[in-house]
This record gives sequence, C-alpha cells and structure tokens, in this order.
Amino acid sequence: MPVEWVVRDEGRPGPPGASCAPEGAHRAGDADAGRPLAELHLWPYRSLPRRGFVIFIGITCALVAVPLLAVLGSPVLWGLLPFFALTLWALWAALQRSYRDGEVLEELRLWHDRVALVRHNPRGPRQCWESNPYWVELALHETGGPVENYLTLRGSGREVELGAFLSPEERQGLYDDLHRQLARARG
Repeated sequence: MPVEWVVRDEGRPGPPGASCAPEGAHRAGDADAGRPLAELHLWPYRSLPRRGFVIFIGITCALVAVPLLAVLGSPVLWGLLPFFALTLWALWAALQRSYRDGEVLEELRLWHDRVALVRHNPRGPRQCWESNPYWVELALHETGGPVENYLTLRGSGREVELGAFLSPEERQGLYDDLHRQLARARG
C-alpha cells in the first residue's frame, strides 16, 4: 500500500498546566518546536517498477524484432526499421511520462498545535495547507466526490483533498487511521 505512517511518542507533553521542561527550553506547544507526533507519506501505486520497465522494453524489443528476421539481408529491412525504432521510442517515452506523472508525494504532519499538508507535484508548484488540529474536520464522501470515498480535510477556511490517487479501500483505511491520529493530536 502506498501509505506510510511514522508515529512518534517522544516529546509528548503532559497534561495542560504541567511543565516538565526546564525554563528556557522549547515547549511542545510551539509551532516550530519538536518533531511531529505523526507523519504520513502518500504516493501513487506503481504497478510497473523500474526493473520491470527494463524487462518489458527488452521483451517488447525482442518480440517486435522476430518478424524482422524474415527480411534480414533485404532492402525491406531498412524500410521497416524506422517503424520498429519509432514504436520502441514511443513506448519508452509514454512509460517515462507515466513515471514523471506518478511522482506525486503528499506529506501530512501532525503536532498538538497544528496540522500541515504539503503536496509535491511532478510539474508545478508545491501546495501547502496548515490548520489547527482542534478545528480540522475530516470527511469521507462516499458518493458525490470526484472519486469514490473522497477524503478531505477542512480547516483555516479551506478544504483540501487527501490521497485522491489511492483506491477507495485505501482511502477508507486512511480515514480510520487519520481519525485516530487527529484524536491523539488533539490531546
């Protein structure tokens, strides 16, 4: 599954009003202090890994070359060879484009005092969103969204999607996990 959680227990503050940090040390409530309680990394599923890409291109090259064996040594070979090369180049270029388009990465970080979502797009600017976890509304739209089980976060006057490239079952599981992690961040 293209979902990875990094959950940390260290640095969690005590109950409100209790202070265990020495004077002058950072507080867990500071927005930039400390590591996040939980970190989520999401990326699209890659059904053809790089090694499989090399094998696929090699097998395709061999299979397309088999008919060329019949015309080996004749001028017809030179007429067919450009089409053979063009076919392989087009296949290679299309798969490379697919890999570049699949380089989307969504990072969600949870602290006690903020939630930060950063989406790294393959082409285009990085998209950022932040809000207070206490005010964040997590919603799973089973119908009516652009995809089944559309997962959104709402806060700070904006609604952002999360994991639109995941399968409906993965978004459902992510909703359950994220619900627990948000409850933990709220304290």
